[in-house]
Amino acid sequence: MEEYVKIDKQENGLATIEFFHPKHNSLPSDILSKLAQTITEAGEDDAVKLIVLKSGGERTFCSGASFTELISINDLATGKKFFSGFANVINACRKCPKLIIGRVQGKAVGGGVGVASAVDYCLATKFASVKLSELNVGIGPFVVGPAVERKVGISAMSQMTINADHFYSADWAKEKGLYADVFEDIESLDEGVQALVDYLLSKNPEAQKLLKGVFWEGTEHWDDLLLKRAEMSGQLVLSDYTKDVLKGYA
Repeated sequence: MEEYVKIDKQENGLATIEFFHPKHNSLPSDILSKLAQTITEAGEDDAVKLIVLKSGGERTFCSGASFTELISINDLATGKKFFSGFANVINACRKCPKLIIGRVQGKAVGGGVGVASAVDYCLATKFASVKLSELNVGIGPFVVGPAVERKVGISAMSQMTINADHFYSADWAKEKGLYADVFEDIESLDEGVQALVDYLLSKNPEAQKLLKGVFWEGTEHWDDLLLKRAEMSGQLVLSDYTKDVLKGYA
């Protein structure tokens, strides 16, 4: 299957945004750009009252950065631009005036944990373990870090960052606040998502818009912060250490 980002808008005001990449739903620059744009446009659409963010397939929710693209980065400008793609997705979620529900059917790695952290309410299956794997390739979760820390706290975020080779269970992620609920399988996950959608669509959208603003108070500086973090990652990906590691993925 070919990669895509698509949106399905229903008459009841629900917009479902879905992304897919054949390599475990990894996120190359074009997917990141389209995803940020789609979220922003849905937020600006008066007919949209609620957003569900999901990925295609039944296994990995998102494996994070595209290694194919990471390997090709040879200068700071290109590196900063690539990692800015993650910043743009997180900021699009943050600034979107509509509540965003995350549907996480499987593992979330690196930037995928950042995406799950950037939504307002996240539901997952028991297979949706999480890992911040960036240190394994000589960088760090600098761009997604603020979003992850906001959800799970500095202690849990540091734990994932330092033990970067370890998958933390979906139940652990629920305990830390990343997931609101964990389901046995995709079918029950979708039932849970639908129940929450039905509930929220029956409530005052103006109240939800105001609540969204309250939830994200104190993050107004993220436009600048995340771009600075993108430059940090862009610099590190040029290091000899990271270049040597990435050769193993070529």
